[in-house]
Amino acid sequence: MSSCCAPDGGCGTGAGASTTVTAVVDGTATVYRVSGMTCGHCETAISTSVGALDGVLGVDVDVAGGLVTVTAAGAPDDSAVAAAVGDAGYELTGRA
Repeated sequence: MSSCCAPDGGCGTGAGASTTVTAVVDGTATVYRVSGMTCGHCETAISTSVGALDGVLGVDVDVAGGLVTVTAAGAPDDSAVAAAVGDAGYELTGRA
């Protein structure tokens, strides 16, 4: 597991902080704790990876709080969310 972030918490890609917001209509929101996020690139990587899962309607990433809120059409598949977070280079440590 690796990310773009340097050990000092800086972004190794030089990317600035960004905000990715996905509009959500109706669904079930589940909040997860994720470790290793430090910058806007982390936010984008997780939003893209988790957002590509079937049934996911929206993803909200709180880098500072270490939280990822996934809104899905039904109950989210925790193992699929964990795999998507892992594929992005981070670790899902459980539900918040």
